[in-house]
Amino acid sequence: MRFVHLNSRGGNYLVVAQNVAWLRSDENGQTKVGIVGGQPLLVTGSIEEVAAQILADTNGQ
Repeated sequence: MRFVHLNSRGGNYLVVAQNVAWLRSDENGQTKVGIVGGQPLLVTGSIEEVAAQILADTNGQ
């Protein structure tokens, strides 16, 4: 199980990478991250930045 560290303006998250279901643009340069079986998380960064962070962390980089 790999965890991904995602930054948020209200606090930071460690998310199980396999539980990320979708990404959606939100206001003020933030992204909503859909979590399987849970509520979406609002994190900082564009969809591309968040996707790159998730992919880099799951590839062990």
